[in-house]
Amino acid sequence: MTKPAVETNQKELVSKEEMLSLYRLMLLIRRFEESTYRKYREGKIGGYLHRYDGQEALVAGIIPQLRKDDYILCTYRDHAHALACGTDPRHVMAELMGRATGCAYGKGGSMHLIDPDNGFYGGDGIVGGPVPIALGVGYAIKYRGGDQVCVCYFGDGAFNQGGVHESLNMSALYGIPVLFILENNKYAMGTRVERSTHQSDFLLKARAYGIEAERMDGMDVLEIRSRTQSIISNMRRESKPYFIEMNAYRFLGHGVADNPQQQKFYRSESEIEEWKNRDPIHLLGRKLEKMGWLDDSEKEQIEESVKLDVEEAISYAERSPEPAIEALYEHVYG
Repeated sequence: MTKPAVETNQKELVSKEEMLSLYRLMLLIRRFEESTYRKYREGKIGGYLHRYDGQEALVAGIIPQLRKDDYILCTYRDHAHALACGTDPRHVMAELMGRATGCAYGKGGSMHLIDPDNGFYGGDGIVGGPVPIALGVGYAIKYRGGDQVCVCYFGDGAFNQGGVHESLNMSALYGIPVLFILENNKYAMGTRVERSTHQSDFLLKARAYGIEAERMDGMDVLEIRSRTQSIISNMRRESKPYFIEMNAYRFLGHGVADNPQQQKFYRSESEIEEWKNRDPIHLLGRKLEKMGWLDDSEKEQIEESVKLDVEEAISYAERSPEPAIEALYEHVYG
């Protein structure tokens, strides 16, 4: 007998297929990120590298429910967003390795992934950088009379940037359909939010501009999915901004140079372990197991499938050519 779909907090049905799809996406992101560290240590990935381990639910809970003609922008911690948008893992890995087959033709690297065909308008290496751009994208939607939404991810450290406040003000003033997602992982690089921001209640700041705002558990993909469905639907009808603070945690340091020893200077091992007990992948996996929708055999099959995807992405990238010297002058606007 087929078990009924599970009911979320807002009584919206989530089928077994949808839940397994979310589980696989988050697992793909985790395994992909783990592989990037290995390739970085091998010297295959240059520049800098920021991993998303622990924050997978932030993208898995929102991006899969968007339409093909919606828009997504994010920070330089952008591998997960590209994968969630549907960018081929091979093209993401090729970009990280600086190959011509990468999603930015090998010119962007880790911090500047982009895939407009899938609505992903890119990662941004500037703190707070994607927020004013999202305002412009949202204004274009409004100007053309469309019902798309623009989803913009940024970090807690970005909230002290002037452009963020200007964008919030203008989005409220003109009714711009931007869904602002604050990825509050508690640390801007290595500084805890309370040490850099006197008023750390970010909802108050968004509401000060007349924007509706709420806080969500960034480790629970089903809560995110359920609560954002009606928000996105209302934004399409009413053409207005919305602000969500997602409380989450990155299990690793700010970037590859931030090793475990350095992390001890600004956060404790007990704090890290406490958050790892709420690993979003394990939380969803346990829920699926409890419902009888995921057993050890199925879990192994998903793990093996993800492993093959990551291995193929690495193989494809390593086989791909580097950009030609002449390509340096392509896609340049002055």
